[in-house]
Amino acid sequence: MKKLPNFRNPFGWSVCAVIIAIAAMGFNVKTQEKAIEPPTIEVPLAGNTWKTKNEGFGGRITDHGIVNWTDQQAEYKTYVRSTKPGKLEVWLKLSVPQGKSQIEVSGPGRSVKLDVEGDSVKAYYTGTWLITDTGYFSFKIKGLSTTGSKFADVSSFQMRGKATDGLTFVKNNEGNFYHWGRRGPSVHLNYILPDNLQAEWFYNEVTVPVSNDVIGSYFMANGFAEGYFGMQVNSATERRILFSVWSPFVTDEPDKIPDHQRIQLLAKGENVHVGEFGNEGSGGQSYLKYNWKAGITYKFLLRGRPEGDNNSIYTAYFYDPEKQSWILIASFRRPDTRTYLKRLHSFLENFVPDQGKVERQVEFTNQWVRSSSGKWTSLHKAKFTADNTARKKYRMDYGGGVQKNSFYLRNCGFFNDYTDLNQVFERPQSGKAPEIAVNDLPK
Repeated sequence: MKKLPNFRNPFGWSVCAVIIAIAAMGFNVKTQEKAIEPPTIEVPLAGNTWKTKNEGFGGRITDHGIVNWTDQQAEYKTYVRSTKPGKLEVWLKLSVPQGKSQIEVSGPGRSVKLDVEGDSVKAYYTGTWLITDTGYFSFKIKGLSTTGSKFADVSSFQMRGKATDGLTFVKNNEGNFYHWGRRGPSVHLNYILPDNLQAEWFYNEVTVPVSNDVIGSYFMANGFAEGYFGMQVNSATERRILFSVWSPFVTDEPDKIPDHQRIQLLAKGENVHVGEFGNEGSGGQSYLKYNWKAGITYKFLLRGRPEGDNNSIYTAYFYDPEKQSWILIASFRRPDTRTYLKRLHSFLENFVPDQGKVERQVEFTNQWVRSSSGKWTSLHKAKFTADNTARKKYRMDYGGGVQKNSFYLRNCGFFNDYTDLNQVFERPQSGKAPEIAVNDLPK
């Protein structure tokens, strides 16, 4: 019997050995590709992270994430919202400007330490995390040690796994959403007026529950189509009663408004500051520095009426419970406008991005309008709406509804029981109109 030749390649390997080697190499390549498969979700720190310890020192959040991080006491939290429990593989994307650092990442149920170095951006694997429920969860980032001047510049978390399905967070900066996302969702009550009612006066009562007077809050009581009127927490030492009217000329820069379309001041109360505002439309602004207090109910009254052929006048009054009298905030004339009050509403917003991690709530009670003929009508129905941050589901920590005799609004703080938008709520009616001698109010 003739023996078959033993085929060999130029390197002396048998054909079978070559086939086996190629097969083995192919298997290894596939395994390696799977191991470095990129994550499916990237969560930018810029719109989803807050400094939670040692605020104001040694590091800050920018549109690029955490930068200038020099303070070992600083801690940062990134929040996301899950709609599906499950496993989550997580990477932290960063660079180290110089030296080596050790960073601790804490998340649901455990913590992990990462040894990081190199001034090029890398994604460091933190492991697999188990998300056990729907709702908000967070990852905390803390610096343990560094041999350089900064711990790291951290840009994002990268995530892969079942729990990424339907994950809610600020996804990008289109429309400046890193800024708006960190401010948190603004929520509104749009009061339902009877048809054909010429509303000349709008009355509302506002109560901020104790401990809800968070810095950066605007508890806007008497909103209308051309402006807004309410109270703010501007700093740890300053609070304001604020009344503003938009110019009919649409711009974010007040100095671009033509003279004939500027808001004109007609009168102002004692110690009231008057000027202009911009950035969110432009127009005339007035405010009184007033140390209002949480837990006390405050009364707001707004008048709006047409004047002549093509103007309207808006006048705002605030009831000072210490003086037990109505005080004038300001009266403005708006050109190119002829109308009574329309689109009456209240809202709650946070205007300080660093405070978007803190929950706050407000109650609105006993809303009334007085017609141009002098008849008072109760406003006891309101539609609940929110801004784009909520509508896009970038933030879902918002709520509203009825508690006892009041409407309420709630936002920020990453609570889980959000309220479905566009619902109409109805509060119990008091049946008693405000007793206000409108003709005796200060001019």
